[in-house]
Amino acid sequence: MSSWWTTIGGGTRPAARFRVVALPHAGGWPSAFRSWWQVLPADVELVVAQLPGRGARIGEQPPTRVEPLVDALARCLADLPELPYAVIGHSFGSVLAYELTRTMEQKGLAPELLAVSARQPPCFAGEPPSTHLRSDADLLEHLLDIGGIAPQLMDRAALVRPSLRAIRADLEAMERYERPLSGTGVPILALGAADDPVVDADRLHLWSLETTGGFRRLMFTGGHFYLYEAPHAAAVARHLVAGRTGAPGGGRVPRPPRRPAPLPAGDPEHSLEETS
Repeated sequence: MSSWWTTIGGGTRPAARFRVVALPHAGGWPSAFRSWWQVLPADVELVVAQLPGRGARIGEQPPTRVEPLVDALARCLADLPELPYAVIGHSFGSVLAYELTRTMEQKGLAPELLAVSARQPPCFAGEPPSTHLRSDADLLEHLLDIGGIAPQLMDRAALVRPSLRAIRADLEAMERYERPLSGTGVPILALGAADDPVVDADRLHLWSLETTGGFRRLMFTGGHFYLYEAPHAAAVARHLVAGRTGAPGGGRVPRPPRRPAPLPAGDPEHSLEETS
């Protein structure tokens, strides 16, 4: 496994027939997806982006542009043993996931499905151009408001300062990111929380403009970081791995009815819809 990708839980799975490729939020460590490993089937491998400035690469300078991140991620992903796969990104990770999908598609190695979570589509401008220049106190207060930091860490500056450096770099990358001239042919599953204080849920359906493939939107409750909660992770994971070898679906986004689909037994409350 390269320095850009790491497996979560138990290392690589030699018998894996499918792979989930995950990209965390701004400043997020690979451990953000630790709940996902527990809910994925035994024949599905989970690899998570490990970006400079966090995790095992905490001492490295985090890039402040999307392009070099995606170039390195795509190059190293192409070097992994070939498996059918799905890509999922959360918040800033959705920007990387979208661009990674486009790049892998150009390499002839497109994923079966792209899932974008808690992020408005590229047709909307990102954060104001000076968000990454906020003071440490302002940035920490913002993270506290959206559930991105535990209250007990607010007064432990030495502990959180390395993470703030990576968060600032990712925010700057988002601020400078521009919508590409062309989208992707890979089906998109847009994910979000109706009570997300950061993202306007009504904008999520506009991810349909970024693909010529199928499109669906799946909504939850749970705030900006809903995706890392085990029940929500399990619900989303079922959609991502539906196309793995031997499973029904064949890698395509299934065509749901026009009205919200009934909830499978045991699912947390959410709604599913299709946008034409």
